[in-house]
Amino acid sequence: MTQFVTSADGTRIAYQTLGQGPALVLVDGALCYRASGPAMPLAETLKDRFAVTVYDRRGRGESGDTSPYAVDREIEDLQAVIAAVGPEAFVYGISSGAALALEAAERTPAIRRLFVYEAPFIVDDSRRLPAGYIETMHALARADDRAGMLRHFMRNGVGMPGFVVLIMQLMPIWKTLKTVAPTLAYDTALTGTFQQGKPIAPGRWSHLTQPAMVVGGSKSDPWMRNAQKAIAAALPHARHGELAGENHMVKPAAIAPMITAFFS
Repeated sequence: MTQFVTSADGTRIAYQTLGQGPALVLVDGALCYRASGPAMPLAETLKDRFAVTVYDRRGRGESGDTSPYAVDREIEDLQAVIAAVGPEAFVYGISSGAALALEAAERTPAIRRLFVYEAPFIVDDSRRLPAGYIETMHALARADDRAGMLRHFMRNGVGMPGFVVLIMQLMPIWKTLKTVAPTLAYDTALTGTFQQGKPIAPGRWSHLTQPAMVVGGSKSDPWMRNAQKAIAAALPHARHGELAGENHMVKPAAIAPMITAFFS
């Protein structure tokens, strides 16, 4: 059943909880929300051990969206969800949701433990985004060019071949993706400063003192795997792990045992 909580700036955030047990909040990545993405299947896999809460990040699904966007507002959204289901919670974040979870955990003692999977950071010279990637994304957002934002993200951010992006535009999913395309600018705000090919600054998350697990897939590209190792090294109390046979599109059945073990 969908419930709503009001964030600090008055934005209504939609969420639902499955199962019983310790509170666990899942934080989605780019373009994903409860009705579209891996969070609900993962929640179904975990609900026998946890009270798993899945929420629509602002601008997605049934949640509202209040301008102007700021990373702080998304942190407040997550804090509001935790307060509604808590008072404390474990948090799992994937992709840009992992970036959000990292930022939130540093200033949210109610996050008891943190598990992040493949925050899409670029911390060395193993990959470079096209010049002007961030500026182009924000320009497309200002023009409300949703199709352009999707193409830019998929082709230049994710690195999909051009023909794959072309085929996707002919599929029914394209219309669904366009409804949440403006949130790609939000994800860019979350991740862009960590995608410059530079090492993570010393002390970047010095106040994130909760136990943390940072995981990547063994089949992911080297730049992604390198980033997870760097994130774990930058956190005061973190472990690093790799999930054999998985990549960025991790299967719920594959990641669930690792999540369960860390939060148990």
